[in-house]
Amino acid sequence: MTDMLSHTARDTSRGPVPGTAPRPRRGTPLPYALLVPAVLALAVALGYPLVRQVVLSMQDFGLAQQFGRPPEFVGAENYRQLVADGYLWRVTLRSIAFCLVNAVLTMAIGVGLALLMRHMSRGVRLLVQTGLLLAWAMPVVASLTVWQWLFDTQYGVVNYVLTGLGLDYEGHGWLLRPLSFFFVATVIVVWMSVPFVAFTVYAALTQLPEELVEAAEIDGAGATSRFRHVVLPTIRPVLLVVGLLQVIWDLRVFTQIYILQEAGGSARDTNLLGTYIYRLGIGGGEFGMSAAVAIFMLALTVVLTAPYVRAMLRQEGET
Repeated sequence: MTDMLSHTARDTSRGPVPGTAPRPRRGTPLPYALLVPAVLALAVALGYPLVRQVVLSMQDFGLAQQFGRPPEFVGAENYRQLVADGYLWRVTLRSIAFCLVNAVLTMAIGVGLALLMRHMSRGVRLLVQTGLLLAWAMPVVASLTVWQWLFDTQYGVVNYVLTGLGLDYEGHGWLLRPLSFFFVATVIVVWMSVPFVAFTVYAALTQLPEELVEAAEIDGAGATSRFRHVVLPTIRPVLLVVGLLQVIWDLRVFTQIYILQEAGGSARDTNLLGTYIYRLGIGGGEFGMSAAVAIFMLALTVVLTAPYVRAMLRQEGET
């Protein structure tokens, strides 16, 4: 017995057994070397603009600097002025509320459409997917032009339909009041974002094992219980990623708000952080202050997305 063990030990010390895959050697530099080009590209593409933005936020950079005058370094003075600016905090609260409302509505409608598509016939599902794809692929400016005509004060279809239903909406200006302005903006932003959520969640639902759903149904679980205890845990990683992206996109929304403001909305009463940064820098020539607000917006994005990132890391640790 002792001879057999010593013979086996000598065999294993010589190398791997023929026919078995060799163990990967630890500490090999090849994976890190392959990552170097991507890391350098990210550092150049993202690192330099971020550093330049931070430096600009600590300078007095206005129209004079555009014509060659050297900028004056003011340190944290721009940030001190922003903290004392009550209008910035109103814009921030307005942006957070708009972001959360749009993200929740987009996720709810998108997930609902994905669940409905799972139970549709092939022809109906193809028709719905084609409509979602066309809405998603439509250029932003072109779609906003259509929405402006729909909510137009004199010739808008929305006012015409509501007036035909007996409501007093003849000549109603949707963009003149902040509440109705953001209602129109929410409709447009959600309409543009729902297709992405619906397609992504539907793709995740196609990977759901039917055996699990059938077993839960045999055990007597209703539709709500099957969704909570079978479907939702399976697609939870996808929902976390999509939710994270929606919060980021809805917080930095710019084009829809800016074009609606140009169409008749009051900029001061409807500014979000994106349009406020633009009007402060391009419109007002205060590029240093505009950069400071941009850094503040970046920090706010990190704070709002931190719970999603923690949930994603926790989910990855459990798998």
